[in-house]
Order: sequence, then structure tokens, then C-alpha cells
Amino acid sequence: MSRINFGAKPFMYPMPVLIIGTYDENGVPNAMNAAWGIVTDSQEISISLSEHKTTENLAVTGAFTVSIATEDTVIPSDYVGVESASKVPNKFEKAGFHATKSELVNAPLIDELPMVLECKVKSFGDGILVGEIVNVNADESILTDGQIDPRKLKPITYDPVNHAYIGLGEKVGNAFKDGLALK
Repeated sequence: MSRINFGAKPFMYPMPVLIIGTYDENGVPNAMNAAWGIVTDSQEISISLSEHKTTENLAVTGAFTVSIATEDTVIPSDYVGVESASKVPNKFEKAGFHATKSELVNAPLIDELPMVLECKVKSFGDGILVGEIVNVNADESILTDGQIDPRKLKPITYDPVNHAYIGLGEKVGNAFKDGLALK
């Protein structure tokens, strides 16, 4: 096997494509695309964010949603990452997104994105947003036997090497079971 060094790069697979939803001080919904996020505890998510309209909104509302971008929403999901709400105040609307207010946090559910984590801000410092996950909400269209079905959700992952979005593949094993064969 021959290996090649690439240096210190933010290359990791998969990188979820997360759409952060917030309201501004006037209740106007905003969305931004973020790929550098991960669940860091059973009820906690951490996301790397630089200063944006989204971070201004977080300071006002103390809440946000994290929707999972899907194969069916690549164009609007990418758009909210390449356009700034500071330059285009109706960015959310231009993306074709529609908002329903969360019942649990002061942030929008994006109707077009069928899975969302509803979160309260725990902290935001040094570019790291830490949120408490208070609920996971999913549209019935992506459920099988009452559980979220990734084949129906069709989440996308960001390929940081080739700057591409990739759909997830098929099931290849059983967690907490297949490794037992080596015990």
C-alpha cells in the first residue's frame, strides 16, 4: 500500500450537510449551510461557525434548528451556503424555503427539510456553537415502522476534497452486533 500526505486539512468522511435555521429580532427566518458539525453528547451538537447573520440571530433568540440537507434539496441547501443574509435579506424565501415555528424553541422548522434537531444555545465562543438538542422532529414521509429511515430521508454528505455533495450508500453492517463475531 502506498500513502500520500495531504497536510493539515479538514478532510473527514462523511461530513453532514447541516442547514442552520434561526429567526432574527423581527421574527424573519434565516438559513445557512454548515458542514463542520457533529453530535458531541447524547443531547448536544457542536458546529463550527464564523460570524454570520446566523450568529447574530443566535445571540438574540438563544435557539436554532439543524435540518439535514437531502438529495432533493441540493440546490436550495447549497444556495443558503453561498449567499449571505446580510446581502440578500429574503435569502430564506429566495431559496424556496418555508418556515413553521418550532413549538419548543424560538427557531424555524424548514418545511422542505424533513428531519430537524431543535436546539437551545448552550454556548458560542471561539467559533464553536454548542447546542442542547431538545427534540428531533421528522416528517412522517421519512419514517418506516415509526423510525427515521435514511433511505427515505436521503441525506447528503459534503465531500471536502472534491467540493461535491454525495448521497449515502446502502446498509453494509449491523452496529453493536457484527463485531461480536470476534469476541
